Amino acid sequence: MKTPRILATSGGYVAGPVQQTARLGTMLLDALARTKKERPRVCLVMTATGDPWNYYALSYDAFNTAGCDVTELKLFPQPSADPLERLSSCDLVWVGGGSVANLLALWRLHGVDDAMREAWNQGVILGGVSAGSLCWHIGGTTDSFGPTLQPVTNGLALLPYANGVHYDSEEQRRPLLHQLLRDEVLPPLAYATDDHVGIWYEGIEATSVVGDVATPSDSGPAAYKVELVNGEVVETRYGVGTSFS
Repeated sequence: MKTPRILATSGGYVAGPVQQTARLGTMLLDALARTKKERPRVCLVMTATGDPWNYYALSYDAFNTAGCDVTELKLFPQPSADPLERLSSCDLVWVGGGSVANLLALWRLHGVDDAMREAWNQGVILGGVSAGSLCWHIGGTTDSFGPTLQPVTNGLALLPYANGVHYDSEEQRRPLLHQLLRDEVLPPLAYATDDHVGIWYEGIEATSVVGDVATPSDSGPAAYKVELVNGEVVETRYGVGTSFS
């Protein structure tokens, strides 16, 4: 039986060769390699931004250039396919960023939450950026409700932790995550990522830190294990290319 795997990130793409194009970063190329397929089948899910055609076009181009067969699961104006059939037929599911609150509401309305869980149990790699990272966890910090960040606590909980995204680029993220751990709004263990960094989970265990580009492990963007210990928040940094012990 395949080990369930999730790639939770604050990145995924790098700039393409011309304006308004993108290419897959190193960590997404690694995810494709882990499928062990010569031409992986990838499903794009852009619910969090309302299934915009331009986001799909950019993503199709990036994954096609990397040698993938690409499909999608849209929910606007109605589901484009049976969620379980579409997701479980793929090797990798990539979820885009946007409003995680809207994403979770619509996924539950259309049964995508259960389909994601089943696909994960079947060995389909789940991944995503920002909202597409938060959704797999219990919750985290979100701008879904306005410019002042608020907690989201009703994630799919495939991963029984809190999650922090855009940890180095949005100044409200780190202090709010710390406060939510101290106030016990979120569980006492969280994993966070700077921009262009991702965390691999094998089952529910965080295993390694990956990036869109190679960076020294002792400097640059990183991932973090954030724990509440005796009422105080303790943060441990893990550079790109390192493993969680």
